[in-house]
Amino acid sequence: MKATKSTKKPSYSLEFKQDAAKLVLEKGYSCQKAADHLGVSLSALSRWVKAERPENIS
Repeated sequence: MKATKSTKKPSYSLEFKQDAAKLVLEKGYSCQKAADHLGVSLSALSRWVKAERPENIS
């Protein structure tokens, strides 16, 4: 019988997501470099950056 790992999706605060997006939008980091630096997935960071772009803020 195989032991199964429970994979829980990490949750991040809104402030963390906004600060992470600022690394890309304001500090000039690439999405990949910022994701590696913060230890988050590239896809998650890409979503946060997209959400923080000025044209997406309501």
